[in-house]
Parts: sequence; structure tokens; C-alpha cells
Amino acid sequence: MTAVGIIGCGLMGSGIAKNLLKKQFKVHVFDINEAAVKSLVDHGAIASATPTDMASEIDFLIMSLTSPDIIKDTLLHEQNGVLFKMKKGSYILDMSTNDVQLTRKIHNTAEENGIQFYDCPLSGGPEGAANGTLTIMVGGSKDHFPTILPILKAVGKHIEYVGKSGAGQTVKLCHNMVVAGVITLLSEAFITGERAGVTKEKLAGILQKGSGQTRAMDVFGVNILDESFDNVKFSLANMTKDIHLYRQLAENSQISTFVSDITHQLFHLGKNKGKGQQDSSAVYTVLKEMMEQ
Repeated sequence: MTAVGIIGCGLMGSGIAKNLLKKQFKVHVFDINEAAVKSLVDHGAIASATPTDMASEIDFLIMSLTSPDIIKDTLLHEQNGVLFKMKKGSYILDMSTNDVQLTRKIHNTAEENGIQFYDCPLSGGPEGAANGTLTIMVGGSKDHFPTILPILKAVGKHIEYVGKSGAGQTVKLCHNMVVAGVITLLSEAFITGERAGVTKEKLAGILQKGSGQTRAMDVFGVNILDESFDNVKFSLANMTKDIHLYRQLAENSQISTFVSDITHQLFHLGKNKGKGQQDSSAVYTVLKEMMEQ
């Protein structure tokens, strides 16, 4: 039986783990949240006391972590780096959203140690993770891509190989920057429409029938219409982090970020105002509060 380890068992990681268990993979899990681990053990997973405890037992390692610093420390720490404890010929699938330069560094270090590393960021949110319908953007060696497909197909529906190491993260960061920008523009348009006498519900209905139609409205717009910002599809804090990573990527590519600057500022302002654990659509309240001053 193929053994898969998962480090990070939050909303995304837990859904991934459950789908792997349904497909009869042997699943080892680790998270600092003991309740999250216990829930997965109740579904048939094997708990690991530390990430390194699972390292020699698994064929594939999935990462679902919240920041590049945590990913770097988990994999590359001099004493406890999981990468250095894994079997040669095994695979690491980083399903977090990560820095592109760090991704390529880890890929090279893994290759030097006989391990294949793939960046496999996700789109589809907790619902997609729970239903096994995630979109997965994959960067890494094309030669070994067929080997990781059974794992990816167990948790995702739309799987795209997009290029060499870092390509998956590049696509994900550009994707999230566009989504954040659309949420921001929708928010401003709704406030403008209401100030001019048209409800945001009426405006949203017309937008979705015209050239302004957008998937971001379907996912995040409901929260803006209902002002239900505690219904978290993707947290404002996580979107702010991804915008920051996008801007690093753009700057490293010598691209001016003047178009995305205002979105960057508004999301950071929202985080500084204590809205980080609310949904990304809470940027609407940041704009609305500014308009009312």
C-alpha cells in the first residue's frame, strides 16, 4: 500500500487526507493542532508525533502549510529537516502557496538528495478539498510527473502540469492577485452603485449577466451581498500573504506593480485593522469605512 504523509491538517490538509484515505492510501498525518490530528485518526489515518517520525515511512509527502518560513524550516532545518530524513526515490508535493525562489531552492536541494520535489498549489478552497475537486497547478520535472498523478487525481479534478520548478507557484500567485483585485473592484463598484441609488444585489445580478461576469462574484460576492464576512472561503490574512508573494515575484521579474498597488494597500490595511481572520471579501468593509469618514 502506498504511504502518504501530510504535514498540515487544517481545512485544506484534512480534506486532502480524507480523500486519500477513501482511495485506500496509507496516510500519516502531523499537525500542531491535536484535535485536527485526532479527527483524521478517527477516519483511519496514522498520527506522527513529529514530521521527522513519518519521513522514512512514506513514499510521498504532502505539505499544506501557511507560510514560506514554516515550509523552509520543516524541510531544510539542519537537524530536523524532513527532506534529509526521507528515502531516496520518494516525492514531496508542496500544496501550500509558496515563494517561487524558495520553491526552486528546495527543488534543487531535493534533487541533490535523490528526492523529487513538486510545487502543487491548489485552487478550490476547503469545499474543493473536501469533495476532491481541487484544481492543481504543478511545477517540477516532467519526466516524473506520471508517478505523482495517482496522488493528485485522488484529491483533485483539474490537474495542470504548467512547467519546471516554480511554475505552479507562479500561476497560483498570479491567479490570487487577479482574484484579490477583482474582489477589491467589485467592492468599490457596489459601494458606488448603492451611493447612487442602485442596490448591490441588483448590480450583482446585472454584472453576472453581462461582460462583467466573474467567478470571483460566485465565490466571494455572496459574502459581500450578505455582509457575512465570518463565512471564510479564503481568509484576508492568507490573501494578503499571497499578494505579498506575488509582488516579490513581480519585482524579481523586474515588473512594476503600480496596477496592483492599491489592492495590496487595502488588504494590508484590512489585516492591520484586525480583519485578517475574516474572509477576503472583508476588504469591502475597509473601503466602506474609508468612504464614511
